[in-house]
Amino acid sequence: MKRFTILLASLALLGAACSDSTGSAAVNNPPNPNGLGPKAVSLGTAGDYVILAKSGVSTTGVTAVVGDIGLSPAAASYVTGFALSTPATTFTTSAQVTGKVWASNYAVPTPANLTTAILNMQTAYTDAAGRTSPTVTELGAGNIQGMTLVPGLYKWGTGVSIPSAVTLSGGANDVWIFQIAKNLTVSNAAIVTLSGGAQAKNVFWQVAGQATLGTSSDFKGIILGKTLIAFNTGAKITGRALAQTAVTLNATAVTQP
Repeated sequence: MKRFTILLASLALLGAACSDSTGSAAVNNPPNPNGLGPKAVSLGTAGDYVILAKSGVSTTGVTAVVGDIGLSPAAASYVTGFALSTPATTFTTSAQVTGKVWASNYAVPTPANLTTAILNMQTAYTDAAGRTSPTVTELGAGNIQGMTLVPGLYKWGTGVSIPSAVTLSGGANDVWIFQIAKNLTVSNAAIVTLSGGAQAKNVFWQVAGQATLGTSSDFKGIILGKTLIAFNTGAKITGRALAQTAVTLNATAVTQP
């Protein structure tokens, strides 16, 4: 416990340093103008979607999506398991989605809007991956089990695992960016807890490998995935799943932040 208290105190000081407007950190990792940690990653129009993917969005079981789904350049035929309404116009609907489902082969202006959103998603990924002067590197050798993390930029040259729990503690305007060079693995029933007023919309998980959320896990934040984002049975996320390949769901609850 003492070791983690010391760690958190050190991270708090380093996180505050991100707010310094001088030096190279301000150039490569701009400070958060409204709170602690780095400046939030701009999602552009990718932020209009709770799920956005390039090659496919699929579900098995009864999934509940609060928000919109977008798919491009793949066509609507690669949105599977949602029993989409027909005929399609600029969008379709599903009983499993409170918002709309948009695909690249729907009527104008949907194709152009999705192209822009995908480009914005890729730009957001590049921004998150390119931030420098991290608060801490290689924390826990990639295993962040049981830790309480203050706002900041965290970097790993490995994968990251959450065996059962991690807490993000900070205020409503504070920001976390996690740079993960390999896979993100959230174990079955693992929970990401936000405390102190922290909000899922201000948590960014940049994942170069695959992101896998285990059965009945409860995740928070925006996943910017270079490859697949996979939700196992009963997994929940408050955030967004923005994948440069596909998103797979299985009786998943997806709620926009």
